[in-house]
Amino acid sequence: MKPREILDMFGIRAPPRTYPYEIVSFELPGDGHIRYAQWLHPSETTKVIRQDAVDELRRFVAPGDVAIDIGAHTGDTALPIALAAGREGCVLALEPNPYVFPVLEKNSELNPAKATIVPLKIAATPEPGDFDFEYSDAGFCNGGLHEGISRWRHGHAFTLRVRGENLQAYIAERFPALASRIRFLKVDAEGYDYQVLASLKDLIVAQKPFIKAEVFKLLRLAQRERLYDLLAHLGYDVYLVESDARYLGARLDRQALMVRRHYDVFCVPRT
Repeated sequence: MKPREILDMFGIRAPPRTYPYEIVSFELPGDGHIRYAQWLHPSETTKVIRQDAVDELRRFVAPGDVAIDIGAHTGDTALPIALAAGREGCVLALEPNPYVFPVLEKNSELNPAKATIVPLKIAATPEPGDFDFEYSDAGFCNGGLHEGISRWRHGHAFTLRVRGENLQAYIAERFPALASRIRFLKVDAEGYDYQVLASLKDLIVAQKPFIKAEVFKLLRLAQRERLYDLLAHLGYDVYLVESDARYLGARLDRQALMVRRHYDVFCVPRT
């Protein structure tokens, strides 16, 4: 933990801050002119929308498909998925953080002829309610619900109350026509991925979407095993994501879960 983070943990914190965004453009060889709202938070990395990343998604997402992006942040992952799904498809993009949600909303508006993104200011939780998410700074850039991880390990001292919903019930109530078209599910929940996926068990069993999930850097072996066992039980083969341009890396087994400190997995339903 950095000295600044130690002070934050003891309550010596900076006041909350908001940051604007700027609109940037990308010329993709296949998808043409794409606009993107880049959040100007100092801890936010510069995002690039790449053709090879969109093309890789097209191996798993077809025009007209529905995808879910849980932990959508600014929309940097939702936008490439939405380009793959096309205007006739859509991405339900979940981001409960009110400091970054306006950027996600803007990114949902910038490419209407090529991509459909539905921004939802909620978190995916087992039960509906209000939850205290923990963030790393006064601008609320990175954070989540760090269940089962000591606050002295994750070092996120800034608390933000957000709304959580059981996503299965939420989709059934508000988007019933989309449920049968769900083909892709991305989860990036700062170590809360197991709980999110477990809460979507019935939807996953019914639809068998491709799943891209995060193995958070602070998860201990037992927590990683729990996540892996859930995916295996749901009927998935699990692969190490090599890059945004190659999802199917090495096949991952239960004995290799500590292969890296932090990584993504791509999960393919068994046929």
